Amino acid sequence: TVLLKSANDEISDGRRTRINRTGTPAMTGAGTGDVLAGAVGGLQAKGMTPFDSACLAAYICGKAGEYAFTDKSYGLIATDIVEEIPHVLRDLLR
Repeated sequence: TVLLKSANDEISDGRRTRINRTGTPAMTGAGTGDVLAGAVGGLQAKGMTPFDSACLAAYICGKAGEYAFTDKSYGLIATDIVEEIPHVLRDLLR
């Protein structure tokens, strides 16, 4: 499984491809890719397949970036994204 982090994240396992359109250009700061990688690993540790965990992590992190952008504007750093993940889970994944 490959997750290409860009304006529209691309996730593929060689058979299926998904595009994630959540996120903001403000997510180019230090460590935001590390947050995404950690989210993928955390979801896999809970039993999700690599493809599904990459898709869901990209969505969650992108939405968290959108939430953080509302409060902090451009230049988001990793902790800005991490702080919003619980809000994304509460609001959007019921």
